[in-house]
This record gives sequence, C-alpha cells and structure tokens, in this order.
Amino acid sequence: MRIDFHTHIIPPELPNFVDKYGQEKWPLLEQTCTCGANIMVAGKVFREVTDQVWCPHKRIQDMDREGVDIQVLSPIPVTFSYWAPIEQALEMAQIQNNFIAETVNEFPDRFVGLGTVPMQDSEVAIQEMDRCMHDLKLAGIEIGTNINGKNLDAPELTEFFRKAEEWQVPLFIHPWETLAKERTPRHNFMYTIGMPSETALAAASLVWSGVMEKFPNLKICFAHGGGSFPYILPRLDKGWEVWPHLRLTTEPPSFYAKKFYFDSLNYDPLNIKYLIDRFGEDKVLMGSDYPFLLREVPPGKVIDETIELSERQRKLLLGENALRFLNIQVQERRDEHGRTTHTARGEASKLGN
Repeated sequence: MRIDFHTHIIPPELPNFVDKYGQEKWPLLEQTCTCGANIMVAGKVFREVTDQVWCPHKRIQDMDREGVDIQVLSPIPVTFSYWAPIEQALEMAQIQNNFIAETVNEFPDRFVGLGTVPMQDSEVAIQEMDRCMHDLKLAGIEIGTNINGKNLDAPELTEFFRKAEEWQVPLFIHPWETLAKERTPRHNFMYTIGMPSETALAAASLVWSGVMEKFPNLKICFAHGGGSFPYILPRLDKGWEVWPHLRLTTEPPSFYAKKFYFDSLNYDPLNIKYLIDRFGEDKVLMGSDYPFLLREVPPGKVIDETIELSERQRKLLLGENALRFLNIQVQERRDEHGRTTHTARGEASKLGN
C-alpha cells in the first residue's frame, strides 16, 4: 500500500476575506480557467495552481496513474492566518476543516484528512482541534513552524501540546513565514533554503526547550524530511554538552529527536538512508508535496530508488508508518469491479504510540 502523507488541498469556493474583513494578507483563489487558478496574496500571485489542488476527482485520477492508494490531505500553509484576529482566523480554519472532512467522507477509501487551527490563541486552537478530531473525525492537525515569529517552545503553546498528547493527536509541522525572508527572495531560496532552515529551528526549539521531555508521547512529523534539522542535530548536542548553564533537559537533544517522524521528501536515497540510520525505519513516512512544483513524481520515487532497503522497510516507509503515526487502520475490500480498495478508520486505542 502507498500512502502519500504530504499533500495539500484548498476549497474551490474560498470566500473573499479581503472584501469581507479588509486585510490584504488573506489568500484569494482567483480562477484563470476551468482547470486553473492563482492563489493571490496582497494583490500578487503567490502561487499558480491547477484543479489538482481542489478537485478530488482529478486527484484520484493522478493517484491511480501514479500508484497511490491513499492521500493525506492538509491545508496550504499560506491559509494558516495566525496573524489575523482570532474570530476571523477561526472562520478561515473551519471553512477548510469542513471542506477536508466532506472530501474524506465522500471518498473514504482514498483520502485521510488533517485539520488546521488558529494557533495565535491556544484556547481557541484547542477547541477547534477538539472539533476536528472528535466531531469531524479528522486524523490529525497541521501547524506551522512558528506563530507570528514565536518559536514552538513559546510558553503560551504548552496547553495546546498537552491536549494534543492527551488526545493522541498527530501533528504535522510544515514551514511557513520562514526566517531570513529578506535574504531569500532571489533564486526562490525561500523554498530551497528558507523552508529547510525554518523547519530545523522549529524542531530544535521542541527538543532543546523541554517540550518533548514534558510530553514524551506527543506525535510530531516534520515536512520535507525535517529540513536541515537531521544534519545539524550533532551540533545541537555539542552545544548542550559545552553550555551546561543553558540546559533545560536531562538528556541531549538527540535523545528527544528520536521521537520525531519525518516525511520522505528529501529527493535523495542518501538522505533516506541517513534518516533511517539516525531515527529508525519506523519514523519515515512517504510524502510527495502533491500537487506543487517541487513535488516528487511519482510519489515514493526516492524510496523506490533506495536499493538498500529490504522489502519490509519499503512497506513501512511507503504506508505502514503513516498508518501508525495517524492512529488508523485500513480495511481492505473489493469494489463491484473486483478492484481492491481501502477505507481508513481511526484506531488510536489499538495502535497506541
């Protein structure tokens, strides 16, 4: 089974919050044709997209062609809207969460959904996480790497992480509002340098600060293979060793980093082998970043090209690890044409951590 853990989706009828609330930072989806659109921010094209980003039927066609059994749907980070007034940000989150839940309910054998919550207010974020998990029956939550410039070890986020651990909510952490934006506009370095560096800072904040020590059963997966974090982890350990006055944990950062999961979107078998060697074969999840330009085609290509993997390891990376991370089991059945289909069902109590 192939499960693409890292894909993005947006409602085709996204309301015009610029007209409704006045701020230019709201993302708009402006259709350019029946099969394409521009995501606009502040009057400029943020990203050109096709109907792949909103149409489940188009996605299923691509999945069938590329051999993907199930996609995990998550919002596009530009829609996080952590900067907005909380009532407006909650409205934006709920529109997307409802759309993702509806898509999953329409095609339960092909999609699993992750929600989004307004992280600028932990109390409201917890309430929406509760609705996502217990009412909408989504499988987890996607959050950004920082909240309006504050790292993920900010004290006001403690209760959110406490509840995520208590409810066994898988968290997918995706870079957004990257560091050094003023230095990375040329060459699209924001995507190739800024995002991996931003992800590293988020992961380092969680292991150094004691968040992962305080919540050892918190389930976190980082996008893009964890960015540069896996490769700078020895340097973090060295800092922990030589600066005892800065230590906030009983063990070095690498001890807590072993709890993390990572998607496989790092494009190179050498990097896949490194992730397995450092974090374990059970901590890497196939993810493609469908349907965007930097995505892996076909999904799972880098895993297929890592020739040293055993058949058992391939099964783990291509699907089984995602199931365990998301606390779900998949029921296999035959459709009316005799084809095998799969339906995801939550089983947190059975699968555990």
